[in-house]
Amino acid sequence: MVKAREIHHEMEVVGTDGAHVGTVDHMEGAKWIKLTKNDPAAGGEHHLIPIKWVDHIDNQVHLNRASADAMNQWQTV
Repeated sequence: MVKAREIHHEMEVVGTDGAHVGTVDHMEGAKWIKLTKNDPAAGGEHHLIPIKWVDHIDNQVHLNRASADAMNQWQTV
């Protein structure tokens, strides 16, 4: 099980395809990851992804879905 405390500011978030999804800004509570709006993939807006999408964490946050799917389903803040 993934622990929110393992996710840190400026960690890269990648999909199952290894492609870049975004960069962690901070945890929004215990269930949401807020991505930085300064990331080139963000289009100048913050996005939220649920922690339940996280497959595992090493030096990156690895999602359980492809990057395009994550970007189509994320919530814009």
